[in-house]
Amino acid sequence: MSQASTWNNPDTHLLPLIDSLGELIRQSRRQALRTVDTLQVQTCWQIGRHIVEFEQGGAERATYGKRLLPELAKVLSAEFGKGFDATNLRHMRGFF
Repeated sequence: MSQASTWNNPDTHLLPLIDSLGELIRQSRRQALRTVDTLQVQTCWQIGRHIVEFEQGGAERATYGKRLLPELAKVLSAEFGKGFDATNLRHMRGFF
């Protein structure tokens, strides 16, 4: 019997172990996804906070006539890839 067919048709006495390990792997993957989602939400909120605080510069209200978001979008997108365009940054700012 070849190695490939052994993996596709495991011995029946291994099935409980395979089921248990499979469930462990699935649970770990779900937990990792939830953790990543949580961190992503926290990061977006923090980015929004930093933008608002920078725009306000200690003032109670920000002046929005500047080109801050397009400039930030250009720099962040070049460094970190997609997801940091001006629209997304505006959403992050609003989320905060």
